[in-house]
Amino acid sequence: MLIEGLLAELKSIQLFFETSCDCLQEKDSGYAPQEGMYTVVNHVAHTAQTVDWFIDGMLSPNGFDMNFEKHIQAALTCTSLTEAKAWFAKSLSTAAKTISSKTEEELRAPLPAGPIMGGAPRLVVIGAISEHTAHHRGALAVYSRLLGYEPKMPYGEM
Repeated sequence: MLIEGLLAELKSIQLFFETSCDCLQEKDSGYAPQEGMYTVVNHVAHTAQTVDWFIDGMLSPNGFDMNFEKHIQAALTCTSLTEAKAWFAKSLSTAAKTISSKTEEELRAPLPAGPIMGGAPRLVVIGAISEHTAHHRGALAVYSRLLGYEPKMPYGEM
């Protein structure tokens, strides 16, 4: 039952994120409200990458890779919104496959000590993915409005 709930949460995360930024188009990839801010594509790529980061950290005996500069640079290499959206979908699919492959006991095992949820059950990464993704879909909804679009309500039918 626990695993089914986590998988349902991942499905919701994907639906809410994709619905929220559905109005954005490839031509909007490079848009940022001001110089030095993430572009549309940077938000989506970073969000996808962070799903991967949480899942990798959940499984690593050493915890989370804290080299954030390396992660930021990798996300900045993505320049296509289409590519970034595909990355996000793949990341959520990989996360679901990973969760499906674990036992409840494995998911309840503690994360390694460290600054990111150290000692908490591994399954808490799904909540962290949800929170982080919500933060970026909110930013993308603001970007959408600044571009003259009206983002869809994300909480539609599941």
